[in-house]
Amino acid sequence: MAEQKESSVLFSLQELMGLEQDRIKQEENERQRKTDEEAASRAASERRAREEEEARIRAEEERVRLEAARSREEAARLEAMRQAEVAKAQAEAENAARITAMRAQQEHEQKLAALSQDKKKAQLTYGIAGAIALIVLGGGGAGFAIHKKNQDAEAAAAIAKATEEENKKKIDDLMAQIEKNQKDMDELVKKYTSATNEADKAKLKAEIDAKKAEADKTKSNLASARAGGGAKPAGGGAKPGKTCPPGDPMCE
Repeated sequence: MAEQKESSVLFSLQELMGLEQDRIKQEENERQRKTDEEAASRAASERRAREEEEARIRAEEERVRLEAARSREEAARLEAMRQAEVAKAQAEAENAARITAMRAQQEHEQKLAALSQDKKKAQLTYGIAGAIALIVLGGGGAGFAIHKKNQDAEAAAAIAKATEEENKKKIDDLMAQIEKNQKDMDELVKKYTSATNEADKAKLKAEIDAKKAEADKTKSNLASARAGGGAKPAGGGAKPGKTCPPGDPMCE
């Protein structure tokens, strides 16, 4: 009987120990499960953060790429505009040079014709003056008229030469200004191409437009000067009448 009771007590102890071991194992399993869940949650969070960072980097790279492409396109557009302006200026200069050469040739031919006519007139005048001098008062009045005509012709030649030199200086000054404007525009285009700040680019774009307008005005003045009219007046009033130098036989 005692052995049976002892065996019953031993069984109860073993059962209790088994239950305790099961409880401990369940607690360990629960801790492990929570640890695994926390690790999985951290891994998922880290993966999401990594994916978000990669997406942000890709978006930033795409933004930089698009901005660089826009800058290159704008620089190419400005360069094309500059090349077009250079070609236009060259064409205008060549056309103005041809017109100037044609006018110079015409003026030269007119001067030769005028000199030939003046020579014939002078010979006729000398003959008439000599005859009159023999008849009336020894030719004193005719001699004074011829002297006056020669003085007028010399004055007209001096005025024409001074006008030509003044116009040539205007043309040289305008050509120098065009060259300087072109250098300034090239420098502004380089600065615009390398600029990264939008405010700086907008400011440079405004300076480029202003420099282009200045170049257009200078080229217009150059064309006018080469045509013989000098720089255009700023007021735009009525054109002055033609002034003939004294003694000019070709001026009407």
